[in-house]
Amino acid sequence: METYDALLASIAPTSGQSRTILDPATGTVVGEAPVHALEDLERAVAAAAAAQPEWAALGHDARSAALLRAADAVERSAEELARLLSREQGKPLNGPNARFEVGACAAWLRAAAGTPMEPETVVDDGETRAELHHRPIGVVGAIGPWNWPMMITIWQIAPALRMGNAVVVKPSEYTPLSVLALAKVLNEELPEGLLTVVSGGRDVGEALAGHPAIGKIMFTGSTATGKAIIRSSADTVKRLTLELGGNDAGIVLPDADPKAIAEGLFWGAFINTGQTCAALKRLYVHSDIYDAVCEELTAVAAAMPMGVGLDEANVLGPLQNRQQFDIVARLVDAARDAGAKILLGGNPDTDQPGYFYPATLVADIDNNNPLVAEEQFGPALPIIRYSTVDEAVTMANALDVGLGASVWSSDPAAARGVATRIQAGTVWINKHGAVDPRVPFGGAKQSGYGLEFGVEGLKALGVPQVING
Repeated sequence: METYDALLASIAPTSGQSRTILDPATGTVVGEAPVHALEDLERAVAAAAAAQPEWAALGHDARSAALLRAADAVERSAEELARLLSREQGKPLNGPNARFEVGACAAWLRAAAGTPMEPETVVDDGETRAELHHRPIGVVGAIGPWNWPMMITIWQIAPALRMGNAVVVKPSEYTPLSVLALAKVLNEELPEGLLTVVSGGRDVGEALAGHPAIGKIMFTGSTATGKAIIRSSADTVKRLTLELGGNDAGIVLPDADPKAIAEGLFWGAFINTGQTCAALKRLYVHSDIYDAVCEELTAVAAAMPMGVGLDEANVLGPLQNRQQFDIVARLVDAARDAGAKILLGGNPDTDQPGYFYPATLVADIDNNNPLVAEEQFGPALPIIRYSTVDEAVTMANALDVGLGASVWSSDPAAARGVATRIQAGTVWINKHGAVDPRVPFGGAKQSGYGLEFGVEGLKALGVPQVING
């Protein structure tokens, strides 16, 4: 285990270009990140390709044992990693934030290591015996986002490594230090060259997506970038797993208890200060309990402290970057200008340092308002009134995205009936965004394709091969 300063120093560039990373909560310097170039990418891919065959030859048991040791390494450096994550991304240490994210990294490593992966006998009738195996792809490219930079990187690399692949990671330009530090810790327990982070710009990401030696790209980010990756992968017919934008709907049925669900609704929407792909981003509430839900949710949101992430009291932090702050501000202003009612927030203090936008609840808003129709990706939740469940389902399904959704009710059976009508990759009952390493996760419509987690997630990091005979 290294101290925080030693960990930061270990990933600092010693030559070449660098980029100063600033704390989005304070504007102070976090550290210097390397700006890798295309030649750095080529070296990383070559090293990965050289290391991969021996890694694949170890077999599932040995690779799983290495992942378990890597999880131990993450836990040994957990506080240092969480502190760096808090300073670079902005999320507080406490609540479902920085310490939670680092803990999830260890949990997903252990889950990837512990998930059984055996050949499947598909036919054995005395005449024909056919088995379905999954062999390694080779080198996997992982392109991650800035909102959960460590955890989503683990979602990508843990199953890739378990299945016998090498990985080249391209982190977001906003949060490279977190990913570099995570990889440095993981590499204490992995063979040299197997896992490399290339901290470059858009040109590096484009080159990775089209590189002929990369057999698969895993990407989490915007739908627009996902479409660009699809195009750039076509010439080499790469396999893809894409987890793209979402604008998740939640439907509160008329029998729900407003007070009982208020905190769950809050965290469904405001986890990571709303900067989560599968967060609750538009809430549909039946007219019978609309005012009560608004009242209870406002009371919960008003009590949640927001501020600098290293302050142990805070559970909400800043937006990670100015661009995202401006998007949230624009959408809330559009709602206000259209006559929607601001129940809470909507009034950022632009004189203070940091990209802080207060927790904001917006009621009496039209379903076609930009705050509802566009993904805000921040701490602003529109609450839309509906009269019939058919109306709510129609509004929930109206957009071209479908990552997650939720139904809230005192009757789980009734909630499940509504859930089957919603066009989303995952529909939660009386919760939202609760991912589990054992449960497959992926999007519908333009929220991407391919599954992560569990056995299905492991299979997605292999090439299916049938042994017939």
